[in-house]
Amino acid sequence: MRRHLGFFCLLLLLPAGILAQARDTAGVRAAAADYLDGFYEGDSTKHVRSIHPSVYKYGFSRSSTGEYRGMQMQWPGFHAFANRVKAGQVKTPPNAPHVIEVLDIADQTAAVKVTAWWGIDYLLMARTDGRWMTYHVMWQSPPCFAAANAPACPPAR
Repeated sequence: MRRHLGFFCLLLLLPAGILAQARDTAGVRAAAADYLDGFYEGDSTKHVRSIHPSVYKYGFSRSSTGEYRGMQMQWPGFHAFANRVKAGQVKTPPNAPHVIEVLDIADQTAAVKVTAWWGIDYLLMARTDGRWMTYHVMWQSPPCFAAANAPACPPAR
């Protein structure tokens, strides 16, 4: 009898865990969408909602010669880029990819891969005051072996 009671209690707890995971997945996806849409739409309010002010973004941009150059972006750079989009100085391509892949979620941290027109971003998030916020981003330009819309690989030297 005691064994059956323990099993029954476990069954009662299982749906709560599944619901919490679904809620966390939705929250992580929403934060990643705010990250991407903030850049695409030039909407810094989406960045304020989903990116922690201590954020550090570092990545590699590929030049026309195929060489990569490292660059960083911190909180003020996020707003500056969004403002350039809003002012029409930077335009999101009409068929820009908007792909969000949740890679992992723990109780306090999450990892997400975002594919955008500028390349691939890996977001590391943390739950802060009940909200999912991006703290770190590692990115690179689209690899030259990627989809047909990626830049062509320069000739080997």
